[in-house]
Amino acid sequence: MSEFLVYYRRPDPTTWVYMSSFLTIGLFFVFRRFWSIRNLDIALLILLAPGLLMVNEGYRRQTRLDREHVQAIVEQHASSRPDAPAIETGAAAGQLAAASTQTLVWENDGNDSGTTLAEAIEEAPRTEAYDSAVALRRGGFIWLFVIEMALLIRMLLDPLMVRRPLLDPNLTTGGLNFLGISLFIFMMANVVASTPEIQREQGPELGPGYALMNMLPTIPVRPVSEALAGAEPPTLDELSPAQQRVAAIAKIIAIISQTAILIGILLIGNRHFGNLRSGAGCATLYLLMPYTAQMTGRVDHFVPAALLLWAILLYRKPFFSGLFVGAAVGLVYYPMFLLPLWFSFYWQRGARRFGIGVLSMLCLLMALLVLGGTDPFFEHLRQMFGLFFPTQDPRGIWELGWNPVWRLPVIVAYVILSFFFAIWPAQKNLGILISCSAGLMIAAQFWHGYGGGMYMGWFLPLLLLTIFRPNLQDRIALKVVKPYSRSQAPSPPTKMEAA
Repeated sequence: MSEFLVYYRRPDPTTWVYMSSFLTIGLFFVFRRFWSIRNLDIALLILLAPGLLMVNEGYRRQTRLDREHVQAIVEQHASSRPDAPAIETGAAAGQLAAASTQTLVWENDGNDSGTTLAEAIEEAPRTEAYDSAVALRRGGFIWLFVIEMALLIRMLLDPLMVRRPLLDPNLTTGGLNFLGISLFIFMMANVVASTPEIQREQGPELGPGYALMNMLPTIPVRPVSEALAGAEPPTLDELSPAQQRVAAIAKIIAIISQTAILIGILLIGNRHFGNLRSGAGCATLYLLMPYTAQMTGRVDHFVPAALLLWAILLYRKPFFSGLFVGAAVGLVYYPMFLLPLWFSFYWQRGARRFGIGVLSMLCLLMALLVLGGTDPFFEHLRQMFGLFFPTQDPRGIWELGWNPVWRLPVIVAYVILSFFFAIWPAQKNLGILISCSAGLMIAAQFWHGYGGGMYMGWFLPLLLLTIFRPNLQDRIALKVVKPYSRSQAPSPPTKMEAA
């Protein structure tokens, strides 16, 4: 981005955590009512940042040590067998993965024994620095889980909070819009000016979900000095034409998804909350979050968030809400557990149209998978709907010493919570739909086997809307959703229903 703004350097993630935290407190902290739920919400949002920094830094150190260890083994192999073919271990994760499958042939008392590079790495003893990096990552995940558990409890209690006083941000709507637009321009410029990295180098892969999502590279927006393992990310000149096209598509999708999230938040604040200032404040707080700044280029984080947000925006149109929820389900699998809640919301009116929308989008996504051929179709379908054993090769905290078997009771509890929301609360309004959807997406982090705790984008916009929302008890499907039959003309809406 220094090409656009002379001498501009992206702020270090830790520096941005401090800056954004001070701005968040100054703009949204209610100083006249210190002991308020709003201040508790702001504190919990700020406390998400340390865990995120710990996980990213631990992963960076661990990957750097892995690469140094691989290089040492390869050099030892080369000195032992000068006639052996050279093994490339470049900075890219793809080269490292390819090298790990190659066989090393060692001379040992005249007998040749073959072993893969991955096996040699596994058998080698770990250093104290490596154990420290693993402990840092584990501590970061635990920190995130503790804060997210507090946020989950907050979302579960939100339907009981009937009195919701209007607490506007400490800045005018114009000031919030100016700050938000400025932040958005800088973030999108970082995406445009960044070079793509292979998604595996940014952290754990998506896991269950749509196959095409894993094909898109991650667009890193961290400073070059903080590049993974201290290595320079590949430039566009080092990528093949096909990789350049895929990288361009990933950048476009990342920018569109971020734009859709911000527009959705503003429209929900204006149309459903009746308060544009709250919508502008919610959007500005979203842009101030350190998570948003660090993960701007992760399409698997923000595309589902945009889809769920627009499903909320169009909740008066069950079919279109179903399309967006179905797209989120098909892309990342985990929003599937929102379906009992959403069907319960539309049960009195609109459930059939919502179901048709969900099924239509899922059928469309499955039809697109057929274009890749029948052989990989069933494998992609299995991945799309998460049809494999939960303990199969997990990532994230589950590879750092926690037994993956313990995911099973967490999954059972999550499924129970999902169906519990179908019956409680009995009368669901828009506010409950938003808060319970956010709660389920937060709870999904605890059993997410591929980086659970890090996918905050799935619940962050919904969480912010819950924090800023007014009382929405009158926004129930029976009042706001039009009957399907044209012969049953709906009664004229009242002022509250029109809002």
